Amino acid sequence: MEFSESAGTGHAILESLPAGLRAHAAGQAQRLSLEAGQIVFRAGDHCQGLPLILSGSVRVEMTGLSGSRIVLYRMGPNDICTLSIGCLMTGHGYRAEAYVEEPSEAVLIPRPTFERLMDESRDFRLAIMSSYGRRLDDLMLLVEEVAFRRMDQRLDEWLVRHGGKGSVAITHQELAGELGTAREVVSRLLKELERKGQVRLARGRIDVVSVKKPSD
Repeated sequence: MEFSESAGTGHAILESLPAGLRAHAAGQAQRLSLEAGQIVFRAGDHCQGLPLILSGSVRVEMTGLSGSRIVLYRMGPNDICTLSIGCLMTGHGYRAEAYVEEPSEAVLIPRPTFERLMDESRDFRLAIMSSYGRRLDDLMLLVEEVAFRRMDQRLDEWLVRHGGKGSVAITHQELAGELGTAREVVSRLLKELERKGQVRLARGRIDVVSVKKPSD
């Protein structure tokens, strides 16, 4: 990542700070201009600070020993990186990777500034913990889905949610990452849906014809 020397914040959690702390944060924050496909951090990297997304989209995913990937969450405007919060609090390195999905702008709050804001602003502290709690709930739901729901049901639901009766530009490998499974599993299930006339498959695209949301 390339940092500029300093930048205004423009992020909701910082704009709500008292004037003195907001000015301090703005003076210490470093603006990040991120290009699509850029790696923000890798597993094992030490956290340099708290990245706050101003615009664009960043995907956070984990890669298993087998090479399979699962998308943990995405960050858009005004989002906060949950993994970074955890790393800043524990001192541990990242256990996942973050990739820029579309050109993005962000600001990085250095560790000393983050610690000062946590110490001196109750509202900042509560907002950080609230964001952390919401994302933890989302991750628990993801664990529940991966562990306890049938993959064909999860695939049907994903296609309904993202495709409806239209097209989704996505590869089988990318879809496997969204669902936390192997590409071969996704390809097999999609072929079965194609045989039933519920989807049409093309290179890098899935045309949704008649997939319905499954009932549990």
